[in-house]
Amino acid sequence: MELTGAGPVGPAAPGAVPVRRAAFFVSDSTGITAQTLGSALLANFPGVLFVRRTLPFVVGEQGAAQVVRALERAQAAGLAPVVFTTVKDPVVRAALASAPGARIDLLGGHLTELEEVLGTTASEQLGQFHTLGDTTAYFARMRAVEFAIEHDDGQSTRALDQAEVIIIAPSRCGKTPTTMYLALQHGVLVANYPLTDEDFPTDGLPPLVAPYASRCFGVTTTPLRLSQVRHERRPQSRYASLAQCTLELRRAEQLYQRNRVPFVNSSTKSVEEMSAVILQSLELRRERLSGDEPS
Repeated sequence: MELTGAGPVGPAAPGAVPVRRAAFFVSDSTGITAQTLGSALLANFPGVLFVRRTLPFVVGEQGAAQVVRALERAQAAGLAPVVFTTVKDPVVRAALASAPGARIDLLGGHLTELEEVLGTTASEQLGQFHTLGDTTAYFARMRAVEFAIEHDDGQSTRALDQAEVIIIAPSRCGKTPTTMYLALQHGVLVANYPLTDEDFPTDGLPPLVAPYASRCFGVTTTPLRLSQVRHERRPQSRYASLAQCTLELRRAEQLYQRNRVPFVNSSTKSVEEMSAVILQSLELRRERLSGDEPS
């Protein structure tokens, strides 16, 4: 990662007004990579307030000029810009080199190092990472999304045996967002099933998912958080009451523990973090079941 321009800003002193900076994510493709990597770096500076803007598909002199104008406006507004780039276009790179702000090139140094390792030069074609590329992987993700939609909230049992993961949890714990992320980002076939009053009392898993216990993963949260989320959907209802949320979460966690279903608390984790935990846990579980785990 190559850094040019001003140095990093330290955390704000207690009680001080947060430093405000403009953060630009500039790319000759979709900007997803620049935004993802740049945001991961910015998260390490909670004392700085970043005004963020993504500028995708920046190519040629016209595109470069538009970015430079945006950076100049931010500079004039007192928001000294930090620019994260994933740009290979030499025209755009040259324009950004003389534009206001600090530029963090997320490709430059790494591409050079990789060229040396592989003994070949990088392609000059723009935006290859987020094109169709590997069509097999692309269509696998699309199939996974269709599977997730069909099997959301236990609404279908068709081909449930093909599910690689079945997320179980009380309503509004975060099943659907996690399901969709796993499908779209990782191409994993995921179903999810809501635990309702009809599923209790019971010692075992609900009949629909019981045959696939080794693929199940539970989600929980805090009673207060669940109550707040449910109040947005059904205000002042028994469904959203703190007592009902507490009861449902306690029963769900007991069910997970009795059936040795791994689970994660969604109240303190992002969808990305939950998905990583689920993938890691189920992979380790498969290793144990297949006897591959070292003794």
